[in-house]
Amino acid sequence: MTAQALAVRGLRAMRGGTPVLRGVDLDIASGEICALMGVSGAGKSTVLRAIAALQAFSEGSIVVNGFALQPGPVPPESRLRLLRSKVGFVFQAHSLFEHLTVMDNVTLAPIHAQGWTRERARGVAASLLETLGVAPRSEAYPRQLSGGEAQRVAIARALALDPQLLLMDEPTSALDPARRGALGETLSALAKQGRGLLIATHDVDFAQDHADRVAVLADGVLVEHGQARDVLANPTHAATKALLQSTEVSP
Repeated sequence: MTAQALAVRGLRAMRGGTPVLRGVDLDIASGEICALMGVSGAGKSTVLRAIAALQAFSEGSIVVNGFALQPGPVPPESRLRLLRSKVGFVFQAHSLFEHLTVMDNVTLAPIHAQGWTRERARGVAASLLETLGVAPRSEAYPRQLSGGEAQRVAIARALALDPQLLLMDEPTSALDPARRGALGETLSALAKQGRGLLIATHDVDFAQDHADRVAVLADGVLVEHGQARDVLANPTHAATKALLQSTEVSP
């Protein structure tokens, strides 16, 4: 039986007193790439941030590889150490620390949050940077990186603690078509290692080419989900059709 990387049930969240999520149910299996889709403002980032315990949620439950989050305020970091080893987050703007080198960005959490020795952290980081093709940039600063390089460094940082769930927020927004294809290949390789990937995106072509499954978010709930090519080729919900009409889709 395939292991489950994520189980979300009845997820509800507010923003300034306004409901953003109205009861989201979502499962991600280990080894699966799921694209969480919807127009801008649909709540995709809110789902990711709640899963990563970066944002409070008001109702429902979230279980990440056995670690359970409950409704209410975000727990203090002292209670989230185990979660941080189970889930990695790649932010839309990469969010690398500009005053730190690539190596120091990747080793920061293992050393300071998990108590690893510098030698262990640097060894893991070097291996990840080599695998992702950015080892020669290990002593560069974020401002010296291309968009594609920064993307891969952000992925390396998210993978430093070997999480079984990887969250990504609009990862293709700053990438040209060639870099999008390279990113897709990288993500497929990560999934084959047994990780579950949840990618918030409105990039239909990317989802069609690289996701196993698509879940469409509208009005705070998932209105359509299934195999990526089936959903995107034969949408049944108005929200999915509107998303497809907003971009060109490959036949």
